Amino acid sequence: MRHRKSGRPLGRTSAHRKAMYRNMVTSLLEHERITTTEAKAKELRRFAERTITRGLSIQEALAKPEAERTAAEKASIVHAYRMAGRLVRSREVLEKLFSTIAPRYKERAGGYTRIVKTAPRAGDAARMAIIELVGE
Repeated sequence: MRHRKSGRPLGRTSAHRKAMYRNMVTSLLEHERITTTEAKAKELRRFAERTITRGLSIQEALAKPEAERTAAEKASIVHAYRMAGRLVRSREVLEKLFSTIAPRYKERAGGYTRIVKTAPRAGDAARMAIIELVGE
């Protein structure tokens, strides 16, 4: 039985898979569009959507001037940055997430990414897809 076994192993060890997801989430948020295999894109969507939601969780606190923030708001900002930093490995991309990407989806209730299937890869005929952030 396959109870409670979520996610695709993708033929990799767990450490390799986690590193790959971190790199892919960072690249997706940096470039806002990447091309990968269909299976990787479907798995990547879980992590990317969760990370963007993490960025949305503190937008109200970030909108306030720093002097007016309560201790709880300051703590939630630090917590959100650290939790998102577990997947986003670049400080510049992390700043872009909280300052540019997350505010773009303030009115949207999920579904921040789009997967578009493309032609098979020439070398091994793997099913390819483009995963991108949904534009306004």
